[in-house]
Amino acid sequence: MTRAAPRFSEDEQVILFEGDCLDLLSRLPDETMQLVVTSPPYNLGKSYERKSALDSYLEWQDKVIEACIRVLHPGGSICWQVGNFVQAGAIVPLDIALYPSFARRGLKLRNRIVWHFEHGLHCSRRLSGRHETILWFTKTESYFFDLDAIRVPQKYLGKKYFKGPKAGQYSCNPLGKNPGDVWAIPNVKNNHVEKTLHPCQFPVELVERLVLSMTRRGDWVLDPFAGVGSALVAALKNERRAVGAELSPEYCLIAKERISQCASGFLKSRPMNQPIYDPGKAGRALTTRPTPHMRQLSLPEAFIEQGAQK
Repeated sequence: MTRAAPRFSEDEQVILFEGDCLDLLSRLPDETMQLVVTSPPYNLGKSYERKSALDSYLEWQDKVIEACIRVLHPGGSICWQVGNFVQAGAIVPLDIALYPSFARRGLKLRNRIVWHFEHGLHCSRRLSGRHETILWFTKTESYFFDLDAIRVPQKYLGKKYFKGPKAGQYSCNPLGKNPGDVWAIPNVKNNHVEKTLHPCQFPVELVERLVLSMTRRGDWVLDPFAGVGSALVAALKNERRAVGAELSPEYCLIAKERISQCASGFLKSRPMNQPIYDPGKAGRALTTRPTPHMRQLSLPEAFIEQGAQK
């Protein structure tokens, strides 16, 4: 039975360090991690963090980033998933604020991946945020990337070249198409199969795309802010080795349980590339307001009608 070891060893399959990520990072050997993937606290004052001045937050993140770069393999990748810092209703995009920490250390930005989701905080004085970003950096020009591992189904399977030497031949890659840099993946809310008590939980599916495309079987995956272990189980599920740090004893217990469930094949997770739930197919009860004698509206009309009433 795979268990989460408390300290790093090359012989372990998965390590979960209960404590400060800088303490863990100081104990990891140089250039051993193939992928660093994490979603750090956004400095919003959530239950698992203490809010500080933005400059102090960025200084702290800079120290963590520097330590992560030290342990990153020369052919490896760093994926830093962030949203916005919010102060008095004004936002600071953290991907923009953190970019210099990577760039001045020579890392190259390969993609700014937009993670789109449908549900979240409803704002009244600005548009509701429905995306976050993943900054994908590499340490060198010679980095590992396996696009075929994350291809998605083609939309136009019968499309053909209409001119040139390949005229009349099918133009689609038979393995599927490149998923692009905008990923529509549901975030983990109350009705999500992966939901735990963590308020800002990583979807396993989101991490799996990064793990499958940027690592090989047996490679190390590091999450310095492990939370309830989503990145660790995404690595373990795909035959990679994983190491993470988490300050909260409560989250560590949940992460250990999820790691055990994953190793036993009983972890509940949303399958990769599963179509997003369409409420329009759920029937009339979910797509119309419960107003007597109201005519049946199509889903787009219902949204327009609802907006007009606010």
